[in-house]
Amino acid sequence: MKSDVHPPAVSVIMPVLNEERHLREAVHAILKQEYAGEMEVVVALGPSTDRTDEIAAALVAEDSRVHTVPNPTGRTPAALNAAIKASRHPIVVRVDGHAALSPGYITTAVRLLEETGAMNVGGIMHAEGQNDWEHAVAAAMTSKIGVGNAAFHTGGAAQQAETVYLGVFRREALEQQGGYNEEFIRAQDWELNFRIREAGGLIWFSPELKVSYRPRPSVKALAKQYKDYGRWRHVVARYHQGSINLRYLAPPVAVCAIAAGVVVGALVTPFGFVVPGGYLAAIAAGSVPAGKGLPLKARLRIPVALATMHMSWGWGFLTSPRSLARKVIASRRPAVMGETQEA
Repeated sequence: MKSDVHPPAVSVIMPVLNEERHLREAVHAILKQEYAGEMEVVVALGPSTDRTDEIAAALVAEDSRVHTVPNPTGRTPAALNAAIKASRHPIVVRVDGHAALSPGYITTAVRLLEETGAMNVGGIMHAEGQNDWEHAVAAAMTSKIGVGNAAFHTGGAAQQAETVYLGVFRREALEQQGGYNEEFIRAQDWELNFRIREAGGLIWFSPELKVSYRPRPSVKALAKQYKDYGRWRHVVARYHQGSINLRYLAPPVAVCAIAAGVVVGALVTPFGFVVPGGYLAAIAAGSVPAGKGLPLKARLRIPVALATMHMSWGWGFLTSPRSLARKVIASRRPAVMGETQEA
């Protein structure tokens, strides 16, 4: 991709399902991008049970750059593939229905693709809440006690990466690899970026890119989200041996240790309760710096958010069935090698 007076045209793809709260905001953040090139927005509509389809239809009527395609399965990777197929421009920007691009995001991403020669670039998942609970979850998601040292959550230097949040792709990379593997209900980004890297493509993280992310609105929704994350992270670990590290093992180890501590404390000796008690003390202490500047009600909810994230992720990891991994491994797509395009 070479620099030109006219920047390359961009297709923004967005999978949505039950996103009535945030869809309009997410699409408007795209349309307000001051990008000098041509742009289209393709929204893949799952079988929503709220007003998502109605809002999407209104957005299409309001702006000719917005289009929709059906996604009957409701699955994210199927939605992404349908949107990619329906789009037409050489740069493909992935955005979610509960995320909002920061000003200048697309311009910066296109510049980084050119400067680095990367096949995909991405940045920071900047969690922002709209009430006390969501503020607490956002604080937990951007703290090291909540997510470890994940750069796309906590920031860091621009560098080569295994995967990035969402992503801005060269279309050639997506088409070369045949898009997303639809067996990966979660972690589809990681799997696609794995194939791109296997084919010799560069994945690049930059803190210059920031996307506002809206946290799940309840404890139940957050627990389901993180259980799915843990479940699919174990699938990834089985899919690609060597991809696991201590950060990913911490939640399942914590779940096992706390469960063992409770059993020992109840049946053998009260000293067993030292383990769950120590964990609660640790997340309470870690919540203090994480909640700096937030209202008291939000700060008091941070330990609940942290415990929900840790325990749900760990439980999902521990209970992830081998049969799911075998099914996904059977669908493995080898990386498709091709000529590397220079920036």
